[in-house]
Amino acid sequence: MDISAGNAPVFIEAFWNCCEDLEQSGLGVPDVQIINAILADHDAGYEIRLPDLIATRAYMPITVPRQAPSLDEQARALIDECLAESERLLDVGQGRRAVQEILFLLESITTAFRGMGEDTETIQGKYFGPFINEMKKRERGKAQENILTWMTTLHGYLSSPTGGGVHHGTDLKEGIAIQPHEARLYCNLARSYLTFLLEEHDQQTNGASSMPWSAY
Repeated sequence: MDISAGNAPVFIEAFWNCCEDLEQSGLGVPDVQIINAILADHDAGYEIRLPDLIATRAYMPITVPRQAPSLDEQARALIDECLAESERLLDVGQGRRAVQEILFLLESITTAFRGMGEDTETIQGKYFGPFINEMKKRERGKAQENILTWMTTLHGYLSSPTGGGVHHGTDLKEGIAIQPHEARLYCNLARSYLTFLLEEHDQQTNGASSMPWSAY
């Protein structure tokens, strides 16, 4: 069980195997109904239906463009790698790390906007906050300003020690642990913002006539 602790379904299987072994030795162990009740209480996403372990929810991640024409191959590779790793971490019950991976990608994509804009108003920030603030100034009064505000709200909460704690550690007294279903929501929200940023970048680089991207 210690060895498999990083993988939710493998850990559950290991626990069940332990229970079976102990029961054969004459010790009292929780039955299937009790274990399933605990899994449901913690929204683990799995249920024991002997002889199988069944996933109780099927998630479809928000689609993110796989190939952004205005970005180079290195950037596309980073997008693919981070999205795939985030999904893998979600599948094995590592919600906080999955959110951390997708947040890293969101921060990275904003750097693609450096130098864009009018000659007197080019974006020159180095970090996520300054980048977004400069972008908001250029989009004042438009829908984009509100979208960027929502994006920074999500980023700020997830980065805070009393929020997601994915950047600066978690406050041990006031921090809020990310639950599996919350991690999925945060990742999907971040994916939506990634799509928005990629489309904004493509429009600013190549105009609105760009060809559609294939789905990830």
